[in-house]
Amino acid sequence: MRWTLVCRALAAFGIAMAFMLAAGAPTRHATNGDTHVAGEGLEETVDCNGATLFADGTRNVVNALRSCWAVTVMGSSHTVVVDNVAHDIIVYGDNESVCYKSGQPLVWDRGRELGTTNRISQIAG
Repeated sequence: MRWTLVCRALAAFGIAMAFMLAAGAPTRHATNGDTHVAGEGLEETVDCNGATLFADGTRNVVNALRSCWAVTVMGSSHTVVVDNVAHDIIVYGDNESVCYKSGQPLVWDRGRELGTTNRISQIAG
C-alpha cells in the first residue's frame, strides 16, 4: 500500500470534516426517502420530492424534477440535471457532469481531489 495515498486520503478527510463542522449541522433531512439510480447507460427522469438523489454506475442520464435535498454522484460519465438542490452536491468518480437550476448547495468534487475531471455548474432554469 502506498503511504502517500493513505496520507492524502486522511488529509482530505480532515479538511472535509473541518469544513462540515464549520458549516454546522443541517437544519432538516430528506423527508421522503432516498432516490437511487444505479446501472449502466440508463436514462431516467425522477421526482426528488425533497429526498437525496444517488446516481451510481456509468453513462447514466438523470433528470431530477422538483427539489432534491442533496445529490451524490458516483461512478463515471454520468449526466445529471437537477431542478433545485437544497443542501449539497457531492461528486465522486471521473467525467461526471452535474447541473442544477436553482439553490445554493455546498459543492464538493471528490474526484477533482484525486486528479479526475468533473463538471459541476449552475445553469439557467
